[in-house]
Amino acid sequence: MSILMQTYKLTIKGRVQGVGFRPFIYRLAKEFNLYGTISNNSNGVEIYINSNNIDDFIDLIQTKAPPLSQIDDIKYNKIDYIDFQDFQIIQTLESGDIKVNIPPDISICQDCQKELFDPINRRYGYPFITCTNCGVRYSIIYDLPYDRDNTSMKKFKMCKACKNEYNNPLDRRYHAQPIGCFDCGAKLKLIGRTILTPTIKNIVKLIKNGDILAIKGVGGYHLICDATNSKAILKLRERKNRPTKPFAIMVSDIDMAHHLAYINPQEEKILTSKERPIVLLKAKNIDSNIAPNISKIGLFLPYTPLHLLILNELNRPIVATSANITDEPIATTTTDIKKLSNIYDYLVDNNRDIVNGCDDSVVMVVQDRTIFIRRARGYTPISIKLPFQLSQNILAVGANQKNSVAIGFDNQVIISPYIGDLDGIASVEYFKQSIENLKRIYKFQPQLVAYDKHPNYESSKYAKTLSIDKKEVQHHYAHILGVMGENSITQKVLGVAFDGTGYGDDGNLWGGEFLISDYKGYNRVAHFKYFRLLGGTKAIKEPRRVALSLLFDIFGDEVLGLQNPTTLAFKPNELKSQYIIWKNGLNSPLSSSMGRIFDGVASLLDISQVVSFEGESGIYMEEYYDYNIKDSYPFKIEDREIDISLMIIEILKEQDKTISISKFFNTIVEIIYTIYQKYNLPLVLSGGVFQNRVLLELILDKIPTAITPTQIPPNDGGVALGQILAY
Repeated sequence: MSILMQTYKLTIKGRVQGVGFRPFIYRLAKEFNLYGTISNNSNGVEIYINSNNIDDFIDLIQTKAPPLSQIDDIKYNKIDYIDFQDFQIIQTLESGDIKVNIPPDISICQDCQKELFDPINRRYGYPFITCTNCGVRYSIIYDLPYDRDNTSMKKFKMCKACKNEYNNPLDRRYHAQPIGCFDCGAKLKLIGRTILTPTIKNIVKLIKNGDILAIKGVGGYHLICDATNSKAILKLRERKNRPTKPFAIMVSDIDMAHHLAYINPQEEKILTSKERPIVLLKAKNIDSNIAPNISKIGLFLPYTPLHLLILNELNRPIVATSANITDEPIATTTTDIKKLSNIYDYLVDNNRDIVNGCDDSVVMVVQDRTIFIRRARGYTPISIKLPFQLSQNILAVGANQKNSVAIGFDNQVIISPYIGDLDGIASVEYFKQSIENLKRIYKFQPQLVAYDKHPNYESSKYAKTLSIDKKEVQHHYAHILGVMGENSITQKVLGVAFDGTGYGDDGNLWGGEFLISDYKGYNRVAHFKYFRLLGGTKAIKEPRRVALSLLFDIFGDEVLGLQNPTTLAFKPNELKSQYIIWKNGLNSPLSSSMGRIFDGVASLLDISQVVSFEGESGIYMEEYYDYNIKDSYPFKIEDREIDISLMIIEILKEQDKTISISKFFNTIVEIIYTIYQKYNLPLVLSGGVFQNRVLLELILDKIPTAITPTQIPPNDGGVALGQILAY
């Protein structure tokens, strides 16, 4: 080795473990005849190398890094010369706090896909084929560093052939922790009312027969059936007690996806990406029972070898919906899935344990922006770099619906995958387990817990049991801070937070809020005029109760004599009872919620009087919007209150639903624009209502500079990030 060489120490942080980073550096060093060492540590990877041109070496690292890696930071310094004789990958070093990013679960790569369908390959047809560039990661991890002994693969002893691949730095399966084969890896089981060998042909035969199957995937089980078989779909709806909520469809390839939906280039790029989320698209050629009454469909491509094998043999789309009991998380164990045995006919199981549950991610594209509805498999855990340093370790427990939790330390926040609604004992236990998972994997000890103001949120109740410092954060303020944090915004903003519910500073239920915000606090500069939620939480499931309250506010007891879709949805004696409840404020909290206003308008127009899933009214209203209608309804803003009573009166007069709904959407946009013009501040949008495609499109047309969440969902899945950022 030439003495002109200098020895450098490099520390690389980011997603650099479990993604083939060490063999990549090894091959790079061999190619350029450089000597030194590389190892994993608690911060990422550490390289010692002799080079006479370190800048070129770093450029190569950044430009040729493995496809699953993500480099956040490279630091290097010159040290005393070390006379290395070759380049070696050395044992993982463990020290200090864990700061490396956990690699997410990724879809099967092209190389593995070729081998899967190659009759002369030893892994031909093996349903768990994987390599360093693809496959399970987060879902099998017990602890970091990401070594086989720290995963659920530790119980599978590698055969000689797999071990040779695993130990060869030039092989693409070098240190691919989940590798196995027919001889030494995970195996399928097929359990049902008849004894069948667990072959792909038998599985496909059952699907073609109209049976419902539960299939173990990456982060949990799916319930699947033939998406072209109406009887099978209706049977699944009946058994799962899911009358109208749309089902997601898995297709074999992008050609089949194009046959079932209209797909633009950006949507196609996301569909075929390594993350393979469910993408919400405009449907065509689908069974009407898959997404009743709506023209959108959630499509995704197979991301495991098992899915590919099934769909390749079946050659038709399948319904693939999360397997869970209502209000419980996705099933991840054989014990969990057996609770659903009244839904499925056969169970396709395997003996590779799921350590960390992770549902499918869901995204949509609006005005070239990718909007997450659910950030989970393929995209999580996610690390967000903050625009400032945190003074202590913070645990944020999120909200009660669409829950995700987060941990914050130094200048980064790690957000968990989607957990779900905390409405049952099993969900709350899953929530607690998710917190323990992050604490264990990152060796994280919180010094402060941040939680929502709502006293009845299960997440807040849990936070109050912890013996550490606490901070309470208002729900809608957290929404806005989350978007500010992911976009590294440090100035004041005008935040618009529209959702279904959030506990306000005055004890009322907010949800139609305009907040001038920064990290030090907020000022509520406008909100929708309060109305009563008749029957409290019952109003969430019954839009007619919201509409009736809006009518009582305008007309008082005259409503009892009115004839419209809302009043006709009640019996005369029910109307009188509701009036007494409204007049006396019995079990009828005040709300400013935009989500509930959507419900109320849907009832007045007879779109929906009772709903079976969240956001149902808004989804149906999207179907009626006419982009050619530019008019809007009148409204008033006085003393920071937005009064929409004039709009409600006009809606009652209109006979055409298309005109009413179009003008309603336009009015909401005009309200936002009117308030936005009063302040010379960036506009930030957050809250579940901004998952409404039509509303978001219209706002971005009117105010193209509006800032939306792109890394976190606009719904409550982004609240935990905001909670960490509140001072």
